[in-house]
Amino acid sequence: MLRIASMWRLAQWTVPVVGLGALALTGGGAVGQERGLVRPDPPVLREAVSGMPRGERQEIRVLTATLKPGDKTVFHTHRFPVTVYILEGAFTLEMEGRAPVTVKAGQAMVEPPNVKMTGHNRSATDPIRVLIFYVSDPDTPFLDPVQ
Repeated sequence: MLRIASMWRLAQWTVPVVGLGALALTGGGAVGQERGLVRPDPPVLREAVSGMPRGERQEIRVLTATLKPGDKTVFHTHRFPVTVYILEGAFTLEMEGRAPVTVKAGQAMVEPPNVKMTGHNRSATDPIRVLIFYVSDPDTPFLDPVQ
């Protein structure tokens, strides 16, 4: 049975290795890197978090979302931290009691658990595409809408 640490190591390598495979297919590569040796780039985001699930088993979800110009998410919370990587566009997150945060393509952020929030595409012309990583207790809803 996999523990969270081994699942996290697997998750850490799955995305970079898939991305490196795509890079190899397009002819890109790191300058000065020996052919055939693959090394991940420095982390896009490295952040210590609290509130991760502690049960015997965890569920890992990788989701994508597209926000059209002017779209926003429902006002909601998450039970566990959510990591969001921006593939395209600029995503603005408004969290209760905190200043708004805007994250652009190539950047990532962690949405904390149990904080009321909503996300926006403030652009009038450009869509946003995001990649979302969520580790939770099995069968936990991704978000809880707030009235």
